[in-house]
Amino acid sequence: MLEMRPDCGCCGRGLPQSSAEAMICSFECTFCAACASEVLDHRCPNCGGDLVRRPIRDVPASA
Repeated sequence: MLEMRPDCGCCGRGLPQSSAEAMICSFECTFCAACASEVLDHRCPNCGGDLVRRPIRDVPASA
């Protein structure tokens, strides 16, 4: 199961589990879509891997 880190590793923007703006690499480093495209050129600064859209995890209302 993905770790679902709560914020961008570049700018600190909040990225809840339901966010469609979260991008991750294969090691689950997490960045917002703006930083991924405008700052990082869709490359993880930690491992050099591709940054792709993180799946959304719906949180039940009772959680």
